Amino acid sequence: MRYIGFALSLIVTISLGVALSLQFGSIPSLGKLLDPYHGFWQNAFSEDQLSEEEIEISGLSEAVTVTYDEDLIPHIYAQNEEDLYRAQGYITAKHRLWQMEFQTMAAAGRLSEIVGDIALDLDRMTRRKGLPHAAEQGVEFLEVNDPETFRLVRAYAAGVNQYIAELTDARLPIEYKILNYRPEEWSAYKSILLLKYMADMLVGDRDLEYTNLRKVLGEELLEKLFPLFPEENDPIIEAGKIWDFDPLQISIPDSIKYPEEDIFIKTMIQPEPGIGSNNWAVAGSKTQSGNPILANDPHLGLNLPSLWYAMQLTTPNHSVKGATLPGALGIISGFNENIAWGVTNATRDTRDWYSIQFRKEDRTEYLYNDQWIQSTFRIEEIKIKGQPDFVDTIVYTHHGPIVYDKNFRSERKDLNFALKWTAHLPSNEQKTFLLLNKGRNHEDYIEALNFYTSPAQNFVFASSSGDIALKVQGRFPLKWKGQGKFLMDGNDPNMEWREFIPNEHNAATLNPERGYVSSANQHPVDPSYPYFVFDNSFEHYRNRRLNNRLSVLTDIRIEDMMNLQFDNFNLHASEALPTMLNLVQEDSAFVKLDGIAKIINQLSTWDYHTNPNQEEATIFDLWWMYLNRSVWQDLIGLKQEVVLPNKYQTVQLLKSEPESNLFDIKSTTAIETAKYHLRVSFDSMLVQIENFKTDKGNIEWATYKNTTIQHLVPNFKSFSHAGVSTGGGAGILNATSGRHGASWRMVVELGKEPQAFGIYPGGQSGNPGSRFYDNFLQKWANGQYVNFKLRKKEDNQNILFSTLLKPIS
Repeated sequence: MRYIGFALSLIVTISLGVALSLQFGSIPSLGKLLDPYHGFWQNAFSEDQLSEEEIEISGLSEAVTVTYDEDLIPHIYAQNEEDLYRAQGYITAKHRLWQMEFQTMAAAGRLSEIVGDIALDLDRMTRRKGLPHAAEQGVEFLEVNDPETFRLVRAYAAGVNQYIAELTDARLPIEYKILNYRPEEWSAYKSILLLKYMADMLVGDRDLEYTNLRKVLGEELLEKLFPLFPEENDPIIEAGKIWDFDPLQISIPDSIKYPEEDIFIKTMIQPEPGIGSNNWAVAGSKTQSGNPILANDPHLGLNLPSLWYAMQLTTPNHSVKGATLPGALGIISGFNENIAWGVTNATRDTRDWYSIQFRKEDRTEYLYNDQWIQSTFRIEEIKIKGQPDFVDTIVYTHHGPIVYDKNFRSERKDLNFALKWTAHLPSNEQKTFLLLNKGRNHEDYIEALNFYTSPAQNFVFASSSGDIALKVQGRFPLKWKGQGKFLMDGNDPNMEWREFIPNEHNAATLNPERGYVSSANQHPVDPSYPYFVFDNSFEHYRNRRLNNRLSVLTDIRIEDMMNLQFDNFNLHASEALPTMLNLVQEDSAFVKLDGIAKIINQLSTWDYHTNPNQEEATIFDLWWMYLNRSVWQDLIGLKQEVVLPNKYQTVQLLKSEPESNLFDIKSTTAIETAKYHLRVSFDSMLVQIENFKTDKGNIEWATYKNTTIQHLVPNFKSFSHAGVSTGGGAGILNATSGRHGASWRMVVELGKEPQAFGIYPGGQSGNPGSRFYDNFLQKWANGQYVNFKLRKKEDNQNILFSTLLKPIS
């Protein structure tokens, strides 16, 4: 039945693929797709149908054994690192080749080559942000400064290319057949590009939106609505931490003059508000076993194939297991015999924007420090499927590439905004993970992080010797207070990044007295930290819920940490809803209207959990959505793009200043207060509830939020899963919303032998015809895990099949 369903769904997908590419002549004929020897029928298989294999691999020095467990997780046993990573490249390509290439083509600004001009704007933006250029510099840096890592990256690429070379038309992944193209050779450049892609995925900035807000609101009101620290700041590094270093000094310039202008451009997509990641570690003093336990669940877009690919990598010197990024070497979030580590996004402001003044229309010179400086040009030829190439000229300044100009997203001929970003700097993030994979203690962990630049991450750590630690790591510019919050004058040297905060000054903690370390994308520090720290998207709810639970839990077991990753309590609702109900119930006539009392009573008795079958979570979410729109409608209605005050600040305003003139709508003659907005948003919510019931049949939380695990090509809906029944939501520890959530969950207890469990929403195979394409999905939705214990080479329990990779004789 599975194969029949696969065949039927494929027919739908083919038509969607045609629509997506918009190039009817470039789609293969149905005859080719239906060819029983080469067409899609050849993709209707599961890997457990394969027999034991022996494969000759060019470049291997010794044989490598690969055993697959019952979940298709490969365990690679090699005698040295070069063979290990060559084998990792081969095995990863065998199961995830199309995904690897599709993601790196996205990172290179090359999607138009395979889907047509629908992706042209995205490709132009990617190239104007400088991702391909940064990756090219990264390869050069690696080759010169770390030839050993470069040798391993090239071995990985060789393994991928070995698989591509032996790939028949019959076994070509189905996406290649539908979109009618073939894989090209892998390279070290593509692996570095993938890490730059992750940097882009996890960074945001609102400099241009804040520039608009500053002009609309003024400095005083802007500071009130967007304070540097919230009233309840529960930072990553425990409050009151004593900083045992002498900080570098930097002072605010005597006069700061920002460009004064309304910015009417379509700014780039920002990370989803309220979505992030969690990680933590608890000391043995708080656990039942006396061993530390570490947990990590990075929250990203929910896609198929999954962003992650589980794997064990073993040499005689180390054995490591966890989640890999297909295309990159080693384990990204995982554990070995001695340590475990995990990552969350540090959400630090590492991108700044500069307004550039050119001397002439040819833009060969720009003004800096009142002198004309030579600019450089990079010509980008973007191939478009079925159409002529598109040529884009990108101007580079010493600040960085010009992203917005007269040729891109701006109608003004004099507008030129350059992007400065730490991801443009030469770096060696790959080495960080290679060193972590074989690390033995806290000193090894710190040494590994010294190579890490971008994106800024919170690295949590635990060891079998009992240490727990957390460090906020990245290459952070040394900024004066407020620098980088707004668009800056590219001519003014005072706006420059002058130095970087030393790695040893980055916020970190080791074995704090409270017995745990944690991060959930909140502020990294309290105000005592001696450097300026800024971002526009720090979390205010998940972190406080997490720290509250960790502070009271004792005799902690692995199961407790699993339950905490799946915690569905909505702290935002628990703090906002009582005030909302109190204010709306002051209008006694309104409360007596038909249907109002029932809803109010339902919300009043809610336990603030967001389980799949609860209705209250839906009712509150709709009410808050309409309330937020109503309160900030003057800002939403601006022609310029702006950012709205976050949930936390809006709740504080409702609680402490319900009569504030901030609630007054400028376009009316009446004077509105918080009560007005609560009333009209309640009405809107009631209407929407009835509409939703009519459309969907119920208003249960899972139905309403419609969690969807989407294929990387959005229109390939038959290869996606919609309506996954699971709880949680944005701003909740189980941060599973409609399209985002826990992309990987891992819990590890460190002892004589590590006990580890993991899960992600998908499966090991990239082939939609395989039963391993989505076999983890239901377990993930239910909060279940797969045993991730380290396996010995001689362990034959629950082996699906084995592969022997041999040197060419």
